[in-house]
Amino acid sequence: MMTYASQPESLQEWQAHGQYFDFAGHNIFYKTAGGRDKPVVLLIHGFPTASWDWRHQWLLLSQDYFVITADMLGFGFSDKPTTAQYSISLQADLFDALLDKLDVEQYHLVAHDYGDTVAQELLARQAEHAKQRILSVQLLNGGLFPETHRPVLVQKLLISPLGSLFSRLFNEQKLRSTFAHICRQPLSDEELAGIWYLFSFNHGARVMHKLIRYMQERREHRARWVGALQTCQVPMQIINGADDPISGRHMVQRFTEVVGDKPIISLEGVGHYPQLEAPRAVSDALIAFLKGL
Repeated sequence: MMTYASQPESLQEWQAHGQYFDFAGHNIFYKTAGGRDKPVVLLIHGFPTASWDWRHQWLLLSQDYFVITADMLGFGFSDKPTTAQYSISLQADLFDALLDKLDVEQYHLVAHDYGDTVAQELLARQAEHAKQRILSVQLLNGGLFPETHRPVLVQKLLISPLGSLFSRLFNEQKLRSTFAHICRQPLSDEELAGIWYLFSFNHGARVMHKLIRYMQERREHRARWVGALQTCQVPMQIINGADDPISGRHMVQRFTEVVGDKPIISLEGVGHYPQLEAPRAVSDALIAFLKGL
C-alpha cells in the first residue's frame, strides 16, 4: 500500500543524498532511491530548474520502484560550462550514459517541460533501434509542439540577440516574478529560494541564454520529435496543469489533434509546475498509471 511521506527532502538533504558522475569531462549530479530489483523510473526535470522539482514524488515512487534523476548539464548542482554546445541531443546522451552506468536495461520515463523534449529525443532514438528500453512515458507540461508553445517574456528575451546580456541581469526578483506568472498555486518562499539557489549555483546565469536554444531546436526538429509521439509504441500519459499559460490546455488540445487518444490527466487551477503545485494529484496519477500497466 502506498504511504505518503510527511515531508519531502529539503534542498540541503537533496544535495547531501546525491552523487556525481563524469559525463564528457563534466560533473553531473544524480540521485537514486529504492531497491535495485524493482522496476526503474527515470525522472527528467525542466527549465530553468533541477531534479529537486521531483522531491514530492521521490519517496513515494521509491517505495515500489528504483527511481533515478539527475540535474542536466547547465542545471542545478551539475557543471555549467560556458563553452558547452548545449542541445537536447546532448542531454539525451547524458541520460543514456547515466543509465548505462547504473546498468539499467529498461525503464519507465517521466518528464516535465524541457525534459519533455529530451524524452521525445529518447523516444525517437528508441524507434531507430530494435531494442526496447523505454517501457512507458508520462509527460507533464511541456512544449511538445512548437506551434502551440507560448513562451513568457523571460524566454523571449533570452532567445533574442540580447540574450547574453539579459542572462547576466537576471536576478532572484525576476525569477520570483516569472514563477508567480506561470504557477496558479503559489510556491512557498522556501521553494522559490531553493529554485534560485539551484539556478545561481555554479554561476548558472552565464549559460541561461545558451540553454534556451531548445526553443529553436523544437522548430528545427519538429518532424523528428512530434513523430516520436505519433509513432510511440509504449503506453503514454499526459499530466497537465490546465491553467499553465505556456503549455496548458491549449497544448493538450493540440496533442489530441496531432497524436490521438491517450490518457490525459487535466488538473484545473494548476499552472506550469504541477508536480510542485499539486504534488498529491501528480503522485497519484503517476503511480496509478504505472500500476495499471
